[in-house]
Amino acid sequence: MTAFDRSERRIWAGQGSAYAGSFAKLCAYPVPRLLDAAEVGPGTRVLDVGTGPGTVAAAACARGAKVTAVDAEPTMAELAMRAAPGADVRVAALPELPFNDGEFDAVVANFVLNHVGRPQAALTELRRVVGPHGRIALTIWAVPPAAGQTLIGRAIQAAGAVRPSHLPAGLAPEDDFPRDESGLTALMGAAGLREAVCETLRWDHRASADEWWSGPASGVAFGGQLVRSQTSRIRAEIKRHFDLFSSEFADEDGLLTLPHAALLARARR
Repeated sequence: MTAFDRSERRIWAGQGSAYAGSFAKLCAYPVPRLLDAAEVGPGTRVLDVGTGPGTVAAAACARGAKVTAVDAEPTMAELAMRAAPGADVRVAALPELPFNDGEFDAVVANFVLNHVGRPQAALTELRRVVGPHGRIALTIWAVPPAAGQTLIGRAIQAAGAVRPSHLPAGLAPEDDFPRDESGLTALMGAAGLREAVCETLRWDHRASADEWWSGPASGVAFGGQLVRSQTSRIRAEIKRHFDLFSSEFADEDGLLTLPHAALLARARR
């Protein structure tokens, strides 16, 4: 396990409910396209890696698939069990999954590769557990990010927040890759996957300012941990700048329209 992986475990510990009430709705947007890319339908043996609150697992169950789901965080797995009672939900983490070689017809991973320290090793493990000619489909956040994705980060930076030592700056250089269509496609090829293709998804996420702020205020994800680690004065400054910048995205009813962009990639073993 890398230093990045250990940090991710600490960041997400106990955060299932807070994530479900804030960013989970945003991350649900690509789910139908993700399942289509993996050709998930009736009888498909599908593994949902990093299931979070079970959004993908529940959608796959609704298609009649035979669903197994895993997440590294126990509070996420508990939520997934409720959301997808027909799925076999377990606590497990990349890059070592508790499954036999070729056990699944398809593997899906919705915004999971962003949270592993060795992305190529993670993809190699996904390739191992899918059968011959099996499908792998995944999403990650695109770089450069869309305007809505930068709102919280802008507020953190404007307030002069300092990153604490327990939060890593990012992946080791030898493990990182360009977060664009060509970069993700190349990474999948390097992991031994065939016929890799990637596209960019763009959408506007609608949320109230209070809902959007609830994630970082509760310590969800890297940004939330960064907010929570600041002094009370800096936290107040972050919130002040968040309120100021939020007005750029607000309509007359106060709802925010937040542009986002993600990469959707698919390949075969």
